Amino acid sequence: MTYEQLKLDNQLCFPVYAASRLIIRQYQPHLDELGITYPQYLVLMVLWENDKIAVSEITNRLILNTNTITPLLKRLETMGILTRHRSPDDERKVIVSLTDKGHELRHKASRIPQQLIDGLKQEALPLQELIELKQKLDKLIHYLKTDNNETLKTDY
Repeated sequence: MTYEQLKLDNQLCFPVYAASRLIIRQYQPHLDELGITYPQYLVLMVLWENDKIAVSEITNRLILNTNTITPLLKRLETMGILTRHRSPDDERKVIVSLTDKGHELRHKASRIPQQLIDGLKQEALPLQELIELKQKLDKLIHYLKTDNNETLKTDY
């Protein structure tokens, strides 16, 4: 038996993983200027879209577990970027809100996506191909998240 299915070059997961790591590496110098990590940046992007939301909404949006999000939120709170408080309507819910410093970071971060796209367009892919790639990845993520696909969910 040759085990072709176990060759790294035959895996979908590896190029997605490698591309993700390399893209995050491109973000890092920009995020270092802001004093935040990439996972913290993701949390902030969610909050910049919808401030004053429950932790559960952040976890759902980022497809992460609460035990992964909570330390990120604690660190951002310590940095004075956001606050956390119990919902007055439901004590079980923790509401996350941006501080003035968190809102200011939005302006500073607003240039990052275009700088990264410009670098990719010049060196790798035209803008339309990048858009198509993102659309295909969004479709894959949606498919993998559905309840109708228990086999794929448990294989990874």
